[in-house]
Amino acid sequence: MPERRVVVVGGGLSGCLLAILLGRRGLPVTVYERRPDPRVAGVERGRSINLAISARGLAALQRVGLRDAALARALPMRGRMVHALASAPSFRPYSADGTRAINSISRAELNGALLDCAEATPGVVIRFGQRIASLDEVDADVVLGCDGAYSAVRKSLGVPSTEEFLQHKYKELTIPPRDGDFALDPGALHVWPRGSSMMIALPNLDRSFTCTLFWAASDFEAVSSRVVDHFRDQYLDVVDLMPSLVDDYERNPVGSLVTVRAWPWVRGRVALVGDAAHAIVPFFGQGANCAFEDCIELVDCLDATGSWDAALARYQERRKPNTEAIADMALDNFVEMRDKVNSPLFRAKVAAQHALERRLAGRYVSRYELVSFTTMPYAQIPARIRKQNLLLAAGALGVVLGAVLSLRPRSSR
Repeated sequence: MPERRVVVVGGGLSGCLLAILLGRRGLPVTVYERRPDPRVAGVERGRSINLAISARGLAALQRVGLRDAALARALPMRGRMVHALASAPSFRPYSADGTRAINSISRAELNGALLDCAEATPGVVIRFGQRIASLDEVDADVVLGCDGAYSAVRKSLGVPSTEEFLQHKYKELTIPPRDGDFALDPGALHVWPRGSSMMIALPNLDRSFTCTLFWAASDFEAVSSRVVDHFRDQYLDVVDLMPSLVDDYERNPVGSLVTVRAWPWVRGRVALVGDAAHAIVPFFGQGANCAFEDCIELVDCLDATGSWDAALARYQERRKPNTEAIADMALDNFVEMRDKVNSPLFRAKVAAQHALERRLAGRYVSRYELVSFTTMPYAQIPARIRKQNLLLAAGALGVVLGAVLSLRPRSSR
């Protein structure tokens, strides 16, 4: 393939990974990032948003030799610790055998590791503090927009898109270490489901927890004058573990939750990657995992075709159905986390699913396991679940009919 000058707009997770993958294929890559170097400037207050890296993200990091290093700096979470309003916390494992985990990792730390790797890759140059507002500013043969949900590349292309905002927004809080140790169980993703809202907490290596409130927009203003009282009413088991609660609440920003659906992702030799093409809400922990899969798909298409034109066309056709599927599943999982997890019926359903997974290993797999612990294309998962359910229903009907027939009296001869 003739040498092509590639510009990647955005030096976040997907932009860095893509630059590494392309640089290792001998392509000259320049990454433009509008922010200053985050390894020097630090993280913006209240914008950490811990990542839950699982099978898909780990498979992508393996491609560039960063999987083991990422896991060494991550904390495995093997299930949800559900904090109900009127009962003791209860642990709900993610997998049937209780051993599989999603991994809590600092977004800033992972971004830093990818930046280090990109800078060490021959042919890759990163330009910080460089805002690209229009494609007219870019001198390149190929432009890859990895610049997030509010992508300037997408806007400059004039790609038709929708931005579907949830009525809920988010705000981050902190639970610091207590007596030098974790104040909560670090082996779980903690959830405080409250019907129409929730709080979650993910562990950090410094033994703190990053908490995130997901509330209706109007609630943030309504609670602002009575923060401690509200937390004593709704989150009594942790309010005394949050000494900076009022300060965090007052100073940390409120963020929006958006699902972006755009099409086409490619025009000429300009393409959208990750959130720029398909931002999703964070409730299945798949945003970064999904964006990393985009990068792998794009370079695999390039390897297979040897042509940017053919590769970009194939990339968008293959990825679009998968990103639509996970966008819908992420929205559905929000309802599950904030509302259903406390339901006895839901708990019985999950217990039954885990029992089936143990009894029918490999033949029956829950949606959560297929999304988080396999690399099955997202778009294939709904059909797989429907097929499993149909087979189970047919099997149950067969058992019932067999029982009925066995009870019928035999006719005399």
